[in-house]
Amino acid sequence: MILIGQYDSPFVRRVGIALTLYGLPFSHRPWSTFGDADKLRPYNPLTRVPTLVLDTGEALIESHAILDYLDSLVPAERALFPQAEPARRQALKVAALATGLGDKAVSLFYEKRMHKEVSEAWANRCGAQIVAVLGVLEADRASRATDYWFGDRIGHADIVVVAVLGFVTEAHPGLVSLADFPGLNAYAARLEALPVFQAIKQPFIPPA
Repeated sequence: MILIGQYDSPFVRRVGIALTLYGLPFSHRPWSTFGDADKLRPYNPLTRVPTLVLDTGEALIESHAILDYLDSLVPAERALFPQAEPARRQALKVAALATGLGDKAVSLFYEKRMHKEVSEAWANRCGAQIVAVLGVLEADRASRATDYWFGDRIGHADIVVVAVLGFVTEAHPGLVSLADFPGLNAYAARLEALPVFQAIKQPFIPPA
């Protein structure tokens, strides 16, 4: 399999971490959606990442759909989403909140980067949504005493929350202070120190 996209994208990073935790062999093409659009387009006409090219040549797009496929390749007890309710729907919700936060952070970055005149209304809306989601995630994490969000082993929800937090702080320095969310801050620092998070990462590179 070939994973396309740079690891400064939280969506690419969550897939790279999952592939590594699952022990699934893959090669990495750190292509930019801007600078390498011509390379990416034959695999994904949206020129978006992550794109996962299977050994058959089929290309999968969108991080959650890719992870759904990867989960099917391992025994159910190894899947990184809980299998039983209510933990499954709760984990899906946490992951959806985190990916939605990531989407807002990406949208805000492009608003500031691509437009000569930034829409303050849109920027303020994105900023407020980011802060609101962080508050919900902070409260949810504080309600749990387990080492990881949904038990004693890492899952997709943990991975995407930490990946998105890293992206927000690097792409938008000063937008939020993680000191205002001490539970999330400590949690992210602990997971970022894990070998797999150290291996699957890169500094944020603004698109040219």
